[in-house]
Amino acid sequence: MKLDSSVIAITGGARGLGLAMAQLLGSRGARLALIDTDAATLDDAVSRLHQAGIEARGFVANVADETSVKQAFGDIAASLGPVSGLVNNAGILRDALLVKAKEGRVEKVMSLESWQAVMDVNLTGVFLCGREAASQMIEAGNEGVIVNISSISRAGNMGQSNYAACKAAVVALTTTWAKELSRYGIRTGCVAPGFIETDMTASMRQDMLEKLTSGVPLGRLGQPEDIAQSVAFIFENAYFTGRVIECDGGLRL
Repeated sequence: MKLDSSVIAITGGARGLGLAMAQLLGSRGARLALIDTDAATLDDAVSRLHQAGIEARGFVANVADETSVKQAFGDIAASLGPVSGLVNNAGILRDALLVKAKEGRVEKVMSLESWQAVMDVNLTGVFLCGREAASQMIEAGNEGVIVNISSISRAGNMGQSNYAACKAAVVALTTTWAKELSRYGIRTGCVAPGFIETDMTASMRQDMLEKLTSGVPLGRLGQPEDIAQSVAFIFENAYFTGRVIECDGGLRL
């Protein structure tokens, strides 16, 4: 897909991986619709992109809420035009063991609230935004691309029953949509990041960070730009659909 002048929506686009994607795609001419929950953070991200000569607008939305998603995509179409691309990047963590016990006595369990919160954002949000983006592409007669962000944790990771389950499901959505949407000229792809240097890893204790890094064959954490490059590859490679790019420094959980 030609990125120049294409309208691309990025959920969770105001910070971290989403902002890195916006910077790279925007540098190649994409017109960006950043979707996030906080207006002030969006304003700051849009300002930074404008300073780099990148066209971008911010849209406040909760990706887990159907009405909010429909409103955001309607606003994007009205102000920028129908989307040609979507990156489903928004996500949250609510880590906990399924069951924590000591001496045969259960002390704590993962709450239904923690399970549902992650499912709502990381899976239902992907579904809702993917549905709206695909609908816009079809009705506008545009070929398009939907990129979903999974995770190395999709293979299963201790303390992440909720996160691992939804990230595995995101891969299933990607392959399903590739089969369903190709007739309309819409491709799909998925990126599964490993451990990336973000605000979350920056807040970790040094000993924990060193232990995390030691397991990566390349011996370091990835950079947000590494994931952005993988996303850009999917957009620009016209024969790529329904597959997953693992960008994890060689690490396998």
